[in-house]
Amino acid sequence: MEADFVIVGSGSSGSALAARLGESGASVLVLEYGGSDAGPFIQMPGALSYPMNMDRYDWGFTSEPEPNLGGRRLATPRGKVVGGSSSINGMVYVRGHAHDYDHWAESGAAGWGYADVLPYFKRMEHWHDGGHGGDPEWRGTDGPLHVTRGSRQNPLFHAFVEAGRQAGFELTADYNGEKQEGFGPMEQTVWQGRRWSAANAYLKPALKRDNVAIHRCLAQRVVIEDGRAVGVEVTRGGTTEIIRARREVILSASAINSPKLLMLSGVGPAAHLAEHGIDVVADRQGVGANLQDHLEVYVQQAATQPITLYKHWNLVGKALAGAQWLLLKSGLGASNQFESAAFLRSAPGVPYPDIQYHFLPIAIRYDGKAAAEGHGFQAHVGPMRSPSRGAITLRSADPAEAPRIVFNYMSEPEDWRDFRHCIRLTREIFGQAAFDPYRGKEIQPGAGVVSDDEIDAFIRDHAESAYHPCGTCKMGSARDPMAVVDPECRVIGTDGLRVIDSSIFPRITNGNLNGPSIMVGEKAADMVLGRAPLAAQNAAPWQNPRWEISDR
Repeated sequence: MEADFVIVGSGSSGSALAARLGESGASVLVLEYGGSDAGPFIQMPGALSYPMNMDRYDWGFTSEPEPNLGGRRLATPRGKVVGGSSSINGMVYVRGHAHDYDHWAESGAAGWGYADVLPYFKRMEHWHDGGHGGDPEWRGTDGPLHVTRGSRQNPLFHAFVEAGRQAGFELTADYNGEKQEGFGPMEQTVWQGRRWSAANAYLKPALKRDNVAIHRCLAQRVVIEDGRAVGVEVTRGGTTEIIRARREVILSASAINSPKLLMLSGVGPAAHLAEHGIDVVADRQGVGANLQDHLEVYVQQAATQPITLYKHWNLVGKALAGAQWLLLKSGLGASNQFESAAFLRSAPGVPYPDIQYHFLPIAIRYDGKAAAEGHGFQAHVGPMRSPSRGAITLRSADPAEAPRIVFNYMSEPEDWRDFRHCIRLTREIFGQAAFDPYRGKEIQPGAGVVSDDEIDAFIRDHAESAYHPCGTCKMGSARDPMAVVDPECRVIGTDGLRVIDSSIFPRITNGNLNGPSIMVGEKAADMVLGRAPLAAQNAAPWQNPRWEISDR
């Protein structure tokens, strides 16, 4: 079996790549270990807590005991299914801030500044403002990825935004447009009541072409001969074979599995590879390093009125919501329920937002367990640009064994300072008059958690990953000893091999990573095909005129 391009992984970047490469007429073979994404647990947006907790759809990764979080092992869900993590994520759509990409370019990823990536965001988007306004000139309207907004029928969504205004913060009609900073509606990759994953947007239409196919198998290593990638060794049903690539092998296997595959293939830190008896093809110290993620806490408040989603959080309520979705693709099941958001700056002198809020009209965890107190609401909040860095390393040379994942969360004093501020700021927002008709007691952290030490203990015990791992195959200049890929996503020290997914991010972007990961697939496809990039579009983002003297 062979193809012009062999792509490992059908996730956010891999699906976009397969579609764009297939449009050129080249033959494309996507290797995917996971199974079908059919069924309500994935396709119903309101069921989002299920697939990321199901072995059928999730690789089941966990971190090693995190030394700064009391030795807790944190779940690290990654999609093991057609569509990858775009089929199990929360469907929140965030581009990131313009300055995130300008930082990429300044750090050695030439050609990846905001002016360079904006046309690709536009190319991929089919944006629907839902009557809430926005910045049409900044958005795309005929791309394959539908981006929508929820109905925001619950009054708590509006109370959250109004509370932000009352606290003196900005409002924004479109955080993915000119102005990210402020409170406003949240966007989601949902279309006509269904999860609009990368598989639905890109891969399934591409598979209708005769030149694009998917092969279910487990990728074990990239086959590199005389410094050039020529194929991928895979197993299926107990049989091992090599799938050949006539032009290139592309890893789009996630920030966890892409560095793992590189190391199993002899590309990585030489000393670490030698520990596991792996012959070194290219000594790249950065493979697996630079691991980043967004950490968050849930600040939960009891509600004095029975208007939250808790009234549906029972067998009858879930059955009715499911039936309405199955029959009509409408109702509660047709939204991820993250319908209001905020992007704020943590302090005077911070030039652009570094705090993100997701607001939810129920007090619940990602595993689907509601707070025992009953009716409530919550804000997911955390800093966006932690200086902490972790690493992915091999546990053994066995491709079937999960890698060792250490995020090294909260390893810098800045992390603790910023998280304390996030919690106190959320209390200030929930304390505004807009919440007076609804606000009961604080469920967590709880009214007794006040001092720095008490808040730190809460963070240590309750902080959770937002499931945004990235950075483990950093893109940069070939002169950077920690860079793994060059600005065209080519693995330094090899030929015919690229990494194209969130692992190439030099620094984590401001918000959820599905949108930026799809953009990377879109932009890199032109590089793979040798096409000129889309014309840069210089669009200066809004900057708070008070940024040097105020946080709002």
